[in-house]
Amino acid sequence: MENPGNLGLLVRISSIFCLVCLSVGFKPVDNYLIDCGSFKNRSEGQRVFLADNSSSSSYTLTTPQHIFANSSSNSISLYYDSALYQTARIFNGPSHYDFSIKEQGRHWIRLHFFPFVFEDYNMSNAKFSVSAQNFTLIRELQLGNSSVVKEYCLNITSNKLVLTFNPAAKSFAFINALEVFSIPENLIPKEARTIDSKGDNRSLWEQALETVARVDMGNATVLPQNDALWRLWVSDDAYLIDKNLGAFVSNVKAVNFTGGLVTEDIAPASVYGTATRLNYDDPRLQANLTWSFDVNPGFDYLVRLHFCDIVSNSTQQGIFVHIFIDTQLVGHLDLGSKTSNVLGVPYFMDVCTKATARHKLNVSVGSSTIVDYPSVILNGLEIMKINNARGSLDVPDVVSSRSSKMKVVVMVGLAVGSFVVIVLAAVVFLFRRRKKPVQGTEEHFSMNRGQKVHTTGTKCSNGTAICSSSKIGYRFPFMAILEATDNFSENLVIGVGGFGKVYRGLLRDETEVAVKRGAPQGLVEFRTEIEMLSQFRHRHLVSLIGFCDDQNEMIIIYEYMENGTLKNHLYGSNLPGLSWRQRLEICIGSAKGLHYLHTGSAKAIIHRDVKSANILLDKTFMAKVADFGLSKTGPDIDQTHVSTAVKGSFGYLDPEYLTRQQLTEKSDVYSFGVVLLEVLCGRPVIDPSLPREQVNLVDWATKSYRNGKLEEIVDPILVGEIKPDSLRAYWEITKKCLQEHGIHRPSMGDVLWNLESALQLQGNEQKPNHNGQLSSQASHVSRLETSLEFSRTGSVGDLAGISMSTVFAQMVREDKR
Repeated sequence: MENPGNLGLLVRISSIFCLVCLSVGFKPVDNYLIDCGSFKNRSEGQRVFLADNSSSSSYTLTTPQHIFANSSSNSISLYYDSALYQTARIFNGPSHYDFSIKEQGRHWIRLHFFPFVFEDYNMSNAKFSVSAQNFTLIRELQLGNSSVVKEYCLNITSNKLVLTFNPAAKSFAFINALEVFSIPENLIPKEARTIDSKGDNRSLWEQALETVARVDMGNATVLPQNDALWRLWVSDDAYLIDKNLGAFVSNVKAVNFTGGLVTEDIAPASVYGTATRLNYDDPRLQANLTWSFDVNPGFDYLVRLHFCDIVSNSTQQGIFVHIFIDTQLVGHLDLGSKTSNVLGVPYFMDVCTKATARHKLNVSVGSSTIVDYPSVILNGLEIMKINNARGSLDVPDVVSSRSSKMKVVVMVGLAVGSFVVIVLAAVVFLFRRRKKPVQGTEEHFSMNRGQKVHTTGTKCSNGTAICSSSKIGYRFPFMAILEATDNFSENLVIGVGGFGKVYRGLLRDETEVAVKRGAPQGLVEFRTEIEMLSQFRHRHLVSLIGFCDDQNEMIIIYEYMENGTLKNHLYGSNLPGLSWRQRLEICIGSAKGLHYLHTGSAKAIIHRDVKSANILLDKTFMAKVADFGLSKTGPDIDQTHVSTAVKGSFGYLDPEYLTRQQLTEKSDVYSFGVVLLEVLCGRPVIDPSLPREQVNLVDWATKSYRNGKLEEIVDPILVGEIKPDSLRAYWEITKKCLQEHGIHRPSMGDVLWNLESALQLQGNEQKPNHNGQLSSQASHVSRLETSLEFSRTGSVGDLAGISMSTVFAQMVREDKR
């Protein structure tokens, strides 16, 4: 093996041949693995990263192990061996690596960045650019406290690759580890079809590519050591928009590479052997599975979709899929025709698309109308950015004399504007200091947005964690959350949703809490939920205790609801069933919470995700509405609706909102009507395991009623328990909630009135439920007495000042008790 040489201030590494990635599979001709800044070689599995200690123009550093132990566990780089990140090489000036290339063609370049502090160098503050050949890979990167592995693919047509690091003025550059190796010739196509109106092919032969996303469907992660080309495939769960539509399946043994054109160099069997499948395959629903990814507008992207039929058998129709990127139809895929109808044979499709003004790229697969009940799946997905006309893979920079002059003008304007703002702020500050401060009030800044969250209460004895709940909620330090959840122990997981996992936690003052830890894609929902819960307090809305946004975390802390979700008490678990009276009381409590949202402020708050999984039950089975991440402020008084993108859960969506994208309070009413059906029938909204005519709950229930067979849809455990008058009253309000047009649906106040009537008609006797206990709230649920007293009072724990109509005066008094 030939030793690396020096080129003055340049770092030269050449003729280094490392061990192959794996003992089987593709063996790269060029294979450079460098542990930057290290004095010794480091083994990682069956690969060896060679020491990089030959240059006097850079610094070779070793950092204590505990620095890495304190690093963020969410970092993508931690899927790799953390030992690689114990050293780094720092460049104070322009420097580069030279690699001798034996085999011209496509090569992968992986750059590993894991910032830490060494002496006077705080790598989180480093600012630098990286280029290779004539391409700009990174422009003025500044990582902060995050760490990342960046991957690029270049077609090298010479006998040398030059990788250049260029620090910004008064800064420096660094790198922890890097990989450069040749890849199979057929891995990246020379051209790919575009999905624009012309449908021309996009040449990729001379282009540089950057990996934006590499995703394994089926909620699985494939680690680099399990991939022949050392690729990381992350789980699709964080990118899937509506998780209720998807089911995760796995059947790795079914994957069959023999006889096909696809090899494990394209993707391993562990990728093709898992998939996310559309829960319900009725093409009439026109449902799509959609994944959303962050992209940079103005760039073209190569999108590769991986398919493998691991779910069909010889008697089923197979895989028939419509594919969309954003709103554009990519095409229709009959997988069987591509794989000679051999099950388990992998197939992939490449297309090119341009990112629009949006910073998101959505990829969808949906039902085909060619056959009835096809299987709709996706096994894997890769998205790669293509360099722009200036040879850059980073956000475009426009450099000209005119732009430089404009920068000067902007800087001067900002300086003058800042001075004026400072003066005004000083005046306001002096004015406010004259006012007497409110005792016990603190101000915290949330999410680095400068938004103040006003809180009242006391601190713990250690001066950090806030122990008591407040009118709004407190910011908790991340260490307090780790302590409360035993480092996010999987044994404490009590729920998994679109936002992330929910853990049961115990604070130092012995308060039980529910801790929802958000995924990186849920920032908007995180902000919305905190803002919504900070505005309102009601006994039938889950209370906010606090939040945490330290270390880029998005954590919300709620009161703990001992009896979990309404959904789990209706179906899908081994929990005891609920009596009819309990179900009515739960529906009434939920309706009160939603009615308060709709009427408790100047503008209505539309929940937008009403479903049985978002109705929680406390230890007395009192219902509380939860999960306000999708909530939206209602229309102004002179408007009829809010125009907004469709969000919510499949099966609960208001058909009018779905087709017109016009959101009103009546959209919540429709969703609540679906919940009322779930409560009556004790089954899911969509159940593909049932006969075709029963799959959709709303369709089945409506048809049964029209045929005079309403009793057939009633939950079997309720047979003989519901009084006919109570059932009729309950069905009538449910039917009205499910009207196709919002104008024909009742208000949530009317729904509440009718549910109270159904409870009245059921009678006041307390029958044991199926758990052997008496109904927990029978004596508490308000009855519609004749009192017409009008009440405007309330408390933080009840109605918080909401004004209700006279017909609900008795309910207000009952709530206060």
